[in-house]
Amino acid sequence: MDVRRLRILREFADRGTVGEVADAMSLTPSAVSQQLKVLTREAGVPLLRQDGRGIALTEAGHALVLRADEVIAAVDRADEEMVAYREGTQPVVRVASFPSGAGVLLPRVVAAVEEAVDIRPSDEDVTYGEAPGLLTEYDLVITHRDERAAALRSPRVWSTTLLREPIDLLVHRDHPLAACDSVTPAELADETWISVPEGFPVDDVLVSLGVSAGIIPRVRFRFKDFQIVEDMVAHGHGVALMPRYASRSPRVARVVIREVRAARLYEVLARPGAQHRPAIAATIQGLRDAAAVLESR
Repeated sequence: MDVRRLRILREFADRGTVGEVADAMSLTPSAVSQQLKVLTREAGVPLLRQDGRGIALTEAGHALVLRADEVIAAVDRADEEMVAYREGTQPVVRVASFPSGAGVLLPRVVAAVEEAVDIRPSDEDVTYGEAPGLLTEYDLVITHRDERAAALRSPRVWSTTLLREPIDLLVHRDHPLAACDSVTPAELADETWISVPEGFPVDDVLVSLGVSAGIIPRVRFRFKDFQIVEDMVAHGHGVALMPRYASRSPRVARVVIREVRAARLYEVLARPGAQHRPAIAATIQGLRDAAAVLESR
């Protein structure tokens, strides 16, 4: 089977429509359809079926996509090694990370591997469930989840945990709770909150805190950017939950929360097999080393 056709099949599995595959691969829709038909003949079994007005993968099609992931990973690894031998250039690794994770991990990673790997980082603020979709554009995706949430389980995604980051209460330094070593959810029942959008790990912890205290937290503002959240707390507009390594302002105080599991897990995702490519493996090790430095604080 032709590797390019396998790539087209994998793109279809990722994107769901012939039109989106055509756009992603700079082909016409008719060319995509033709290549999928040829691949079906090569496979000897139907790979696609009618699904309403569109088409979808058959069971055999899903099975071939899993094998395509393996084949493409092996071919990409071979290509990377041959380019390095031929040109002596650094292999490129495209990395996406949620913003606060990028801020604490990527500077160390780039410094550690820049002589061997050309890292192309970008910040992408998506929910945990949306993170695998970024693998259509990136080699590695750094994501995060509430430690009580279920981990991703997909045969098409490889993942490993990098670190556990505690989530603390953030208050203005003149707040009555600022002098406390720790607090319980019940002590926070009357507070006004500044949080992140619903569906993100820190807000999941806030919901759990409310359940533990028997209340619905009063959320006044929501922001994706932790810097904005911290600035709002520093100006006395409410309290917040904040990942420990994301807080930097001297105008706020961090307080440990008791009686609830308050932490988020950093994970890195890749295509199955891609983690064995030398450049990607080196980048993953750089991420692990950077995570270890944070956890040793």
